[in-house]
Amino acid sequence: MAERIITLLIVDDHPVVRDGLRGMFASDPGFHVLGEAGGGAEGVELALRLDPDVVLMDLRMPAGSGVEAIAELTRRGARAKVLVLTTYDTDSDTIPAIEAGATGYLLKDAPREELFTAVRATADGRTVLSPAVASRLVSAVRKPAAPAGQALSAREREVLELVAKGTSNREIARELFISEATVKTHLTHLYAKLGVKDRAAAVAVAYDRGVLG
Repeated sequence: MAERIITLLIVDDHPVVRDGLRGMFASDPGFHVLGEAGGGAEGVELALRLDPDVVLMDLRMPAGSGVEAIAELTRRGARAKVLVLTTYDTDSDTIPAIEAGATGYLLKDAPREELFTAVRATADGRTVLSPAVASRLVSAVRKPAAPAGQALSAREREVLELVAKGTSNREIARELFISEATVKTHLTHLYAKLGVKDRAAAVAVAYDRGVLG
């Protein structure tokens, strides 16, 4: 069976960066760049028209910010997953981008193979966070440690370990021989116990508290 070709849209206000990324992905037959945009507003328009698998999104751009573009794509139900690729890793950048609907967040100094792996994971809907961003996210969502009575159950820990590996709900259900509805119930319970709202934050907090490691 032929490997799936992942389609991409590059959104960055620097032409040199766009050219570099296009050339990089052109070197691998597993990727196909459908187009480029120099700002958030144009990026939204092209993403809706070209329907790529993944949008590589910069954040700070004069012609419409990346966070605004991510929020608009989420609001309009775009199929494309968004992988933020930026030089900024401050709280004011990372948290709004994740909350707006970004699937992953990577810094531009990431090695080529790490970027390729992140794009493939993003296309599959798996959360991708650079270590620096994960640390920022931990700081932003950190809560006091859960009381003893709020410790994760053995099954919740199993689910969380699979989430940390980027496993989808369907794959978790198959792996643990339970229904997807049951997986979602376990996630809801462990989110509450960890004091978080989503998969990325759950993994980050779990590593910080030593639940995973």
